[in-house]
Order: sequence, then C-alpha cells, then structure tokens
Amino acid sequence: MKKALIVWGGWDGHQPKEVGEIFAGLLREEGFDVTVSGTLDAFADKELMASQDLIVPVWTMGQITQEQLRPLLDAVQAGCGIAGCHGGMGDSFRNETDFQYMVGGQWVAHPGNDGVRYDVNMTDENDPLTSGIGDFEVVSEQYYMHVDPAVKVHATTNFGDVKMPVVWTKTWGQGRVYYNSLGHQANIVAMPQTLELMRRGFLWAAR
Repeated sequence: MKKALIVWGGWDGHQPKEVGEIFAGLLREEGFDVTVSGTLDAFADKELMASQDLIVPVWTMGQITQEQLRPLLDAVQAGCGIAGCHGGMGDSFRNETDFQYMVGGQWVAHPGNDGVRYDVNMTDENDPLTSGIGDFEVVSEQYYMHVDPAVKVHATTNFGDVKMPVVWTKTWGQGRVYYNSLGHQANIVAMPQTLELMRRGFLWAAR
C-alpha cells in the first residue's frame, strides 16, 4: 500500500483543513495509507518522511524553518512525489526560493480576485493527465504565475495574449512534481474536473 502525507495549514482563507480532507478521501479511495497533519513539524520527522510515496502540501503563505524544509526537499529529491494546488503549493513560504524552485513556479497575482469567470484549456487531448476532461469554465481566482520554463504544461488559461500555465509537471531529482493552480476554496477543489485532475496528478507523482 502506498503512503501519502497531507500537511495542511497556513492562511485560513483557502480552507486548508477542508481541502486536506477532500484530498485524504480521494487518496484513500485510490488505496493509499494517508497520514494527515496540521503541523509543518511532520516534515522534520525523518522516519515518517522516509516512508512516504507522496507528499501533498496544503499550506498557503506562512513560514517554514530549515529543519522542516530541508527534509521535505530531500525526500522529493530522493524519489517521493509531491503534488498540490493553488496557494497550498504555489504560494507557500514566500521567502523560500528553494521550495519555489522545486515546485516550478510561484503565484504573483490574481487580477479581479475571486469571482473571475475564465476558461481552462487542455494542451493535448491525448495526454493521460488530461485526456477526456476537456476544456471547462471556472468562476474563481485566476492565478498569474511566475513559471519555470523547464516545466511541462498540461493546461492553460488566457490572460489577454498570454497563455498562463494552470497545470504542470516537472521533476526534482528523482521525485515527480505536479501542480494545479485551481482550488481557491474547497468548492473549486470539489468540482469534477478539478478533482479528476488532482486524482491523476496524485497517481502520476507518487513514487
């Protein structure tokens, strides 16, 4: 049985506990042994980290110590997958550029704030991470990201003439990294399209 660690917290506006519970249920349905923690100290638990196949951070902003961060980075580099969404992974620990380097991008703006109506477009109908989902509309925050050019983009949204990545993958050492900018609150995470994108991302990223 594969093991997954979900660590939730940070800014309450993103409903981290509720999102963490949705992800825990999704992973358990896929046969994972899931540990859920509300403290970043979970990352400093060497025995726990060594046993994981997937890490799911749900932690917007906040601060992380080097004693918590280094084991996380090392675990992914050694082959544990990491997957997350929205600010819970794309706007965590703003001062920690090594974390941003691993993730492959960082949130910088959401013009119009919550309630923006926009489309999410799949880049390849034959991509196993997105096939059959199709383009869809979201009414939520539309994230403008600073993005590592090394990522592989699976879905985009339009900011005028700019095609902004929404879903991407990359590697960090031996580990797989999956990110989805959707998921401002639990209702957006629970959308069928978002949930299916995350399910596939979790399975792809897991060791």
